[in-house]
Amino acid sequence: MTSVIELLDVSREYGKPPTRALDGVSLSVDTGEMLAVVGPSGSGKSTLLNVLGTLDRPTSGTVLIDGIDVAGLSDGELSGLRAHRIGFVFQQFHLSEGTTATDNVANGLLYSGVPLRERRARAIEALERVGLGHRLGHKPNQMSGGERQRVAIARAVVHRPPLLLADEPTGNLDTRSGAGIVELLHELHGQGTSVIVITHDNALAEKLPRRVMIRDGKLAGDSADAATIGPVLVTSGGSS
Repeated sequence: MTSVIELLDVSREYGKPPTRALDGVSLSVDTGEMLAVVGPSGSGKSTLLNVLGTLDRPTSGTVLIDGIDVAGLSDGELSGLRAHRIGFVFQQFHLSEGTTATDNVANGLLYSGVPLRERRARAIEALERVGLGHRLGHKPNQMSGGERQRVAIARAVVHRPPLLLADEPTGNLDTRSGAGIVELLHELHGQGTSVIVITHDNALAEKLPRRVMIRDGKLAGDSADAATIGPVLVTSGGSS
């Protein structure tokens, strides 16, 4: 099995004197895999998300996307890689309030060179894929929180990325809506998308096939490694 993304001894420092947010992290995610990265507030989850998504460059170590070392890519090349290889889903949805669901999703293809008619056609296909074919003309203020998150997921997958990064995707949702989003992520995974969920929520992490624990910027456990299954889940909540 090939890796869709791989970190090799990655560290990330900020400020002076430097604070080490990630400390020698090595992590490999196979193509088609689904996992949760779980840890308490301040553990390094947000920094790890930014490095995984090439939104931030590591201070040291190597990041490989589909075997490509991203250190050698320019900012423009990284933007192109994200546009074609990685979809992002955030807790806050980040939808345009005065724009229909169709156009919110179509805007995810705005800089891809795809003509407007095709952008909208692909947006409709993506919305139908997440169960919102009946909400195409609705604006965010006309939809529930769970529906808005589904629009955000449709926007993330409209360019058919092989990797989906979801940051606390159920954090702003009630239990029922959150369960629906988890089910949808499983469906996308079943269709071949690699899915990484960043969360502090033990209950959500337990619903995913693999769980990786991060604490104090270091990997503290991985359910793929029988020797570290015990400490994988955190005991206290908190945001990234």
